[in-house]
Amino acid sequence: MPENVSLIRNRTEVGQGRSWGPGASARPAWVVTVLASVLIFTSVVDVLGNMLVIIAVLRNRKLRNAGNVFVVSLAFADLLVVCYPYPLVLHAMLHAGWLPGETECMVSGFLMGASVIGSIFNITAIAINRYCFICQANTYERVYGRSGTLALLALVWALTAIAILPNLALGSLSYDPRVYSCTFSQTTSAGYTIAVVTVHFLLPIAVVTFCYLRIWVLVLRVRRRVQSDVRPRLRPSDLRHFLTMFVVFVLFAVCWAPLNLIGLAVAVDPPRVAPLVPEWLFVVSYFMAYFNSCLNAVVYGLLNQNFRREYRRILMSLCKPRLFLQDTSRAGTDRSKPSPGNNNNEQAKPESL
Repeated sequence: MPENVSLIRNRTEVGQGRSWGPGASARPAWVVTVLASVLIFTSVVDVLGNMLVIIAVLRNRKLRNAGNVFVVSLAFADLLVVCYPYPLVLHAMLHAGWLPGETECMVSGFLMGASVIGSIFNITAIAINRYCFICQANTYERVYGRSGTLALLALVWALTAIAILPNLALGSLSYDPRVYSCTFSQTTSAGYTIAVVTVHFLLPIAVVTFCYLRIWVLVLRVRRRVQSDVRPRLRPSDLRHFLTMFVVFVLFAVCWAPLNLIGLAVAVDPPRVAPLVPEWLFVVSYFMAYFNSCLNAVVYGLLNQNFRREYRRILMSLCKPRLFLQDTSRAGTDRSKPSPGNNNNEQAKPESL
């Protein structure tokens, strides 16, 4: 940890091989190797996994439904960090500092923030979708039609943009040599840091927790047959998909909680608390957050049989292109009535979004 908080944002001249802020070049080579390996592994799994998710939903008619619109959106949010920020972070690791200019730093920090906020907002949208589908069947039919779903999707990304733009106005995106990243500086403003953690993490987590707790209550009631006269819209496939998305939520909360808790602690008294946070703890919490971007697609494959089956078909098609075309044609011409047990949230009439 730098001796003074101001060192975090101390920028030296760019373009002559010097880094923004001291500390990165003094790190042992084996530590940099470990961090770079984690980032490379995360990037590879992120790209392959989330591309599989997107392709699976696009080519399988049974997976094209309202709920999976937000799953695809979540995959897109996870891919944002791989397209630009992660390569620059790896470049900074290899060169012991930030060599690109300030513009690249701002773009990298903006995209990383958009990925993080977009992810939590999409996870929140998925939880609300699950809650409406399982607990409020009548509401679900009215809200999650084609136009309603697309409007909610647009709202998710509009809120993401609104949430990230203040960083540009406040200048809170800067290079942090501890994590080789252009990212949100927790010491820029105590009030803004508290607002960020509250609006971007605590509030969405509270909404998701409420939705999933209500679903759990309904699941327990159904299993215990407390209300025998009620026929809730809950089938084994609905429960499996709920568990899948619940695991996605838990993993996100676990991976991002340490960094957000550190932010809250620092916001209490930045000059006094920030130097007390061990550098290793901050770095580990940051790379835990990085690692989360590659987990969702793996969870779908492990817990959702439809995604797992589609993953297998896509991978097999890499060796047999004819099989890919045949499966795509079969999926596109299958007019049979879908069963909710075969996908995430199909209804009596599937939606093609």
